[in-house]
Amino acid sequence: MEFTLLIVIIVLALIFDYINGFHDAANAIATVVATKVLTPFQAVVWAAFFNFLAYWVFGFGVADTVAKTANTLEIDLVVILAGVIAAIIWNLFTWWQGIPSSSSHTLIGGFAGAAIAHAIAVHGFFEYTVIDGAETHSAYWYNTVNWYTPGIEGGFPSGVLIIIAFIVIAPLLGALISYLISIWLLNASKKSIYPKLFTIGLMLLTIWFVESQMIYYEQIKKPRFDSHFWSIALESHNIKWFLVAFIVLSVSGFCLTFSSLNLHQSNYWLKKMQLISSAAFSLGHGGNDSQKVMGIIAAAVTVYIHTSGITQDSLPDWLDVVLPNADGDFKMPEWIPLACYSAIAAGTLSGGWKIVKTMGSKITKVTSFEGVAAETAGALTLYFTEHFRVPVSTTHTITGSIIGVGLTKRVSAVRWGMTVSLLWAWVLTIPISAILAAIIYYVLSIFL
Repeated sequence: MEFTLLIVIIVLALIFDYINGFHDAANAIATVVATKVLTPFQAVVWAAFFNFLAYWVFGFGVADTVAKTANTLEIDLVVILAGVIAAIIWNLFTWWQGIPSSSSHTLIGGFAGAAIAHAIAVHGFFEYTVIDGAETHSAYWYNTVNWYTPGIEGGFPSGVLIIIAFIVIAPLLGALISYLISIWLLNASKKSIYPKLFTIGLMLLTIWFVESQMIYYEQIKKPRFDSHFWSIALESHNIKWFLVAFIVLSVSGFCLTFSSLNLHQSNYWLKKMQLISSAAFSLGHGGNDSQKVMGIIAAAVTVYIHTSGITQDSLPDWLDVVLPNADGDFKMPEWIPLACYSAIAAGTLSGGWKIVKTMGSKITKVTSFEGVAAETAGALTLYFTEHFRVPVSTTHTITGSIIGVGLTKRVSAVRWGMTVSLLWAWVLTIPISAILAAIIYYVLSIFL
């Protein structure tokens, strides 16, 4: 029974990943479709390709954070099953209504809500004792969820409260970066030496920063190649920072020549740059959102080990999952990330045209100029939040970025009525998903 439940959860998690792809396809393709850089079909193929390519770029930090949303020693597989079902239902509903809500927060809310429902069902609202190895401590129903965990050795903290905080922080960060990029581009179009000096300074600063973030051969725990060069160049951590450098240096190269281009030439090159910016955002989307499903699968395997009595050593190789821990242990069978990245890419290929319309025209009018600024800002935001292992919403990030470029024209250029409606969807996603998951958990508990 336990093993069957585990297989059902893995299948439903991959279905959720597929739905996530077509639900969030608009995030990466809305601006390139709105500006007619690519046709809708070309855009989804482009985005899907880079969704899958993220497999070679990103690690498993976000997956680790999602897997630890709830204490896996205090829940069962029905909790995870209820959370995934609730996430699928809310995602399909918001897709049908054309609302760009967060697939990430749907999954987190569902997982947390079902875990709390389980704790109340088993322990009630009163204090109970938890045995953790050789130690015992008191807990309440709300302790089942990992609300806040301080960062290790000065690292970034994690927990549901951090994820909730980024409902506000991620779009604000996207808006700020896109606003600054837009101002940078606008000044670069003027025939003045100062924007060029600023651009050259930024290029040098970027090269220095990326070099400081790189991991060299001696620091790589498991080099992929005998060659020092290829091991460094193709280390996933380094690839991510190479991409950051490539994005910033590409925009910088355009800024150095912007003032010498006429209107036709400017539009031509901005549309070419949109291909780069949308590809960069699709990479971030694939890397961020696929890891959340990996985290759910990893949590399900951990719970299966705990509830079935099976040992880690007796697991079949294809289920032998160990996410990063304090001892530095780590293991992820190749089929899990491959399946997750394939599922989200296939979902993106299916498109999500209702949300494309909302993102591409209803927030603010988008041209190639705004498209480059918004997608570049969104991509950089996703790369940096992934670096800090924070599961953020790609929907919130790109929406904030689009608002940021709209603000460079005038405040009234942003359709605030639509924006307020989106904000309500963002705020309500986690609590609604949690309540829905709790109800589903109680119903499933009757039969399972």
